Amino acid sequence: MSDVELDAKEIESRVSDLAEAMNRVRDDQASRDDVVVEMKQARLARLELLARDLQPLFRDIPDGNDQFEFALTNGENPRLWIDMTSFVRMARDRRTYEFVKDTRMGRTILGHGEDRERMARLVSNYVAERLLERERMLEGEWVAMRNYDFGETKKQAEVVPENSVVGSVGGLFAWFLVGIAIGIGGMYGWLAYGGTLLNLLR
Repeated sequence: MSDVELDAKEIESRVSDLAEAMNRVRDDQASRDDVVVEMKQARLARLELLARDLQPLFRDIPDGNDQFEFALTNGENPRLWIDMTSFVRMARDRRTYEFVKDTRMGRTILGHGEDRERMARLVSNYVAERLLERERMLEGEWVAMRNYDFGETKKQAEVVPENSVVGSVGGLFAWFLVGIAIGIGGMYGWLAYGGTLLNLLR
């Protein structure tokens, strides 16, 4: 057997070994991909169930309120977005819900647990708090006139100016009396000493 035949067989065996190795790697990758897909589908399914529980809550939010998102993103790690900074995701065990909020100080977990109903209540409380905060902020900027009591406001407006007017009139009257007293004193002084002053000036 020649050296050329030996080299050809060696190359062929190496190619065969490489092909088998590549097939093994492909099989391993396919298995891992299947696991990843299954994990993702499991997370997505649980988040969809939570979204179904929360749907009536978000339907009750007024149309003009744009605080909330309520959207499910189907990425590598699915998330159920509540607003621009908070979302629900599944933990690594694929059974635990995590309610997460991004803040200036970093990411914080507002709550977690396997109970879907408890997580729905937690999200509902968060939404209610945000709505009340917005309501207080808006009322701080202007007065809501729907249930405004104009009669009570008019009474208060009448009381406050009256007190201030009484105070100012009392001060003017006191100065008036002081002026009269000074005038009377000046007249008595002139009557008593006016002739003497005129004689001195002459």
